[in-house]
Amino acid sequence: MYGNAYIDPDQPANKFTQDEDPARLAEFEARIEGGDKIEPKDWMPKEYKKQLIRMIEQHAHSEIIGALPEGTWITRAPGFRRKLALMAKVQDEVGHAQLLYSAAETLGKPREDMINDLISGKSKYSNVFNYPAETWADTAIISWLIDAGAIVNQLANSKGSYGPYCRALDRICVEESFHLKYGHDNVVFLATGTKTQRDMVQDALTRWWPPIMHFFGPSDNISVHTKTLMKWKVKMATNDEMRQTFLNMYVPKIWDLGLVIPDPKLKKNESTGLWEYTEPDWEVFKRVINGDGPCNKERLAVRKYAEEKGRWVRRALLKKDAEYVTPLV
Repeated sequence: MYGNAYIDPDQPANKFTQDEDPARLAEFEARIEGGDKIEPKDWMPKEYKKQLIRMIEQHAHSEIIGALPEGTWITRAPGFRRKLALMAKVQDEVGHAQLLYSAAETLGKPREDMINDLISGKSKYSNVFNYPAETWADTAIISWLIDAGAIVNQLANSKGSYGPYCRALDRICVEESFHLKYGHDNVVFLATGTKTQRDMVQDALTRWWPPIMHFFGPSDNISVHTKTLMKWKVKMATNDEMRQTFLNMYVPKIWDLGLVIPDPKLKKNESTGLWEYTEPDWEVFKRVINGDGPCNKERLAVRKYAEEKGRWVRRALLKKDAEYVTPLV
């Protein structure tokens, strides 16, 4: 699961290429224009590498943090079938993080540094995972609509320019498609069930809609870097384009279930083909992504606890000369 990476809008755009060799930069951009994949040993602009590390690292963090809201419902899932499916999904999300940390490591940043930056709050993850999953219906909305948003984002970026990231996304997208089907099945079950079940899923949709609209990142007119990042195929679509793709695909499906989207301005403009909606509150977005959301402290505390409890395993793995001892049976 993931949303579009957050880029500090205050970073000057003209620093992207000002120190690069013009000839090598032109050759690099010609390769991308021609459809080549950039591999770890290839020359690349410093800002290209920096932005890729930031984006892939944020994506990896979002996968392991994103497993937490749903993971808390494994023991409370209604029935053995739902419990098995949710366990498999949470396991997939953590596996996605492993793939992505490996892809980011090819750019030179050690995994331990990435984890330390996550725990210290230096590195970001998707804002949407700083909200609580209050009921079982929340897990249904997350699995359907948050994963749907992730697929829109990841399918686009899998056609990008950096080879290791694209290959990781190809595999992740296949698994995410199963998550989406699982979530849709859950939402349909609740929306066509008893009044209590229907009220529960409507309440979850109402609470999750603002974070879903934040999921794709700030509006294009806020970002000063989108043009260069898309030229380098670090991003394959703008935040607004991906938000429109999501609305086009999923608003009709939500309405088909008779659920109400909490935005009275939401409608499709038939003349432009674009959805019109209430502009998300970007001040809330910035506050949450910078550590002031309902669950930021809880999420990082859980991650820190897991890191500390697993330290002895990492130390043991570093002892290359230690002899393997067959356990007693």
